[in-house]
Amino acid sequence: MTRQTARAPVSQSPILLRERIDDVGILTLNRPDVRNSLSEGLIEALTAALREIHDDAKVRAVVIAATGKAFSAGHDMKELTARRSDADRGRAYFAEMMTACSTMMQAIVHLPKPVVAAVQGVATAAGCQLVASCDLAIASEAATFATPGVDIGLFCSTPMVALSRNVPRKQAMEMLLTGEPISATTAREIGLVNRVVSAGTEREAAIALAQKVARKSAYTIKIGKAAFYRQAEMSLAEAYRYAAAVMTENMMARDAEEGIGAFIEKREPKWHDK
Repeated sequence: MTRQTARAPVSQSPILLRERIDDVGILTLNRPDVRNSLSEGLIEALTAALREIHDDAKVRAVVIAATGKAFSAGHDMKELTARRSDADRGRAYFAEMMTACSTMMQAIVHLPKPVVAAVQGVATAAGCQLVASCDLAIASEAATFATPGVDIGLFCSTPMVALSRNVPRKQAMEMLLTGEPISATTAREIGLVNRVVSAGTEREAAIALAQKVARKSAYTIKIGKAAFYRQAEMSLAEAYRYAAAVMTENMMARDAEEGIGAFIEKREPKWHDK
């Protein structure tokens, strides 16, 4: 196992912990004293880590976890509010931060490797958005999820993008309009998370799920993940035309030839990742 840390002032603990267990990269939010709120520094660290992992062949899957009792309470409101004293009352900074956060969320979606969230506690606002942006999610039975911006006069518009692409509209609207939290069980029922596990086992369960996917052909996972998100934005007919083209190209890949051959010959495939 290797371990790295994101850059941070020497006097402070690193805000993002990085490690690798076999071929699974683990990114751990490490601001437990402020409920792992997504500060400017943490967003930058996450974005940089995802950028590095993108082309790292040693990492075949990623887990995003967090320290402390909360997974993430969303944006750092104290950091944002401090910019009210700017000449423009913070408008330029707010726009910069929302764009940076949106870019980071999209980096998860565009990463050619599966990303699994391991949620041990509260995931609210942009924290809930982070869970929804991951490809898969494992939640502790103690975890809760909410988009409570409406309670403080700030509708969760950017979290809405990821949330509405994960759960049915009525359930998404109820979360957005009421701000009320939902349990891990309800989150699973509406499709926000894949599984609910005993408290304290969510990290190991997420790593196990990531390792299961990491054993597949990296090439196949890469094109499949990209195709999944792209076709979801198309009409039915367009999606089928696009998917047919992707599958045809996939059939020409060395791994498809190897995998089909192994299936027919009743043996384990040996992936070439191309």
